[in-house]
Amino acid sequence: MAGGQERILKRRIKSIQSTKKITRAMELIAASRIKKAEDRVRAATPYANSLTEAVKDLVAAGGSSISPLLKPREEINCVAHIIVGADRGLCGGYNYGVTRAGEGEVKAEKERGRDYLIYSVGRKVEGYFRYRDYKIAESFTGFSEQPAYADAVRVAQAVTQAYLDGTIDEAQIVYTRFITSGSQEVVVRPLLPLGSDFVVGGDARPEKKDDNKVPAAYSFEPDPSTLLDALLPRYVEARVYAALLNASASELAARQRAMKSATDNAEELITSLSRIANRLRQDSITTEIMEVVGGAEALRGGHKTAPEMILIDNHETLVGSEKG
Repeated sequence: MAGGQERILKRRIKSIQSTKKITRAMELIAASRIKKAEDRVRAATPYANSLTEAVKDLVAAGGSSISPLLKPREEINCVAHIIVGADRGLCGGYNYGVTRAGEGEVKAEKERGRDYLIYSVGRKVEGYFRYRDYKIAESFTGFSEQPAYADAVRVAQAVTQAYLDGTIDEAQIVYTRFITSGSQEVVVRPLLPLGSDFVVGGDARPEKKDDNKVPAAYSFEPDPSTLLDALLPRYVEARVYAALLNASASELAARQRAMKSATDNAEELITSLSRIANRLRQDSITTEIMEVVGGAEALRGGHKTAPEMILIDNHETLVGSEKG
């Protein structure tokens, strides 16, 4: 029985050791990619800031009057939710957190009596909402770990076109914001229409600034409204791209933590099972030693008993002969 249990434990230890090698490799791969993903998040910030300043300048020059992306709808009937997750699992609670947050937003809109549409990014997000029969307008997969700007363009154009067509009246994006390698948070950000707050304060204002400095003089060709109509879709694309980059870095950080935890757990389990196996081996060896010692004692005791009986027989015989 002990030998059979020992063989089972050896097979389990070997299997866990193989799993540990896989989780360790995945941990190292994720750790090596986090730095690149973090650098991409930082590298995209200057472009987004410059684009924001350009939009502010155009709005300050009077280009906001005819832009449909800046005008909120009088009545909100349908809200689009862009939910950004991962294509793969093995990243702890990363996908669970973003899908639960997106589901909460959808339920909140339904309670207000509004319709909704989901634009899912990542296979895990698509699978979660499709399994529960939610309305998925479009799915985007295959780039969660390393998104390109072209991927953000596809997502942004799909949502922007739906907004311009009147299919949706608002759009928001749900993703995981990357803070540090050890800290990320799920956030919900409005996307469309673009609020008027972000276009306030451009240098092209005709009045002076508070510091009494003369504002920069800009000349626009063509007119500011035409340029604004061309730049606002780019601004939406930049915001979606920033969300994808944050989600990518957050996914890698979550996967590194999950794989490190799995590796540590595998090491602890291997140690525990090895102790049990060693205990069984020691018990087996002790049992064998006791059996050998018991057999030797039995043999030794049998040899001692036979001569004594013979002597007794001889003595009895001698005693009997003397009596005779």
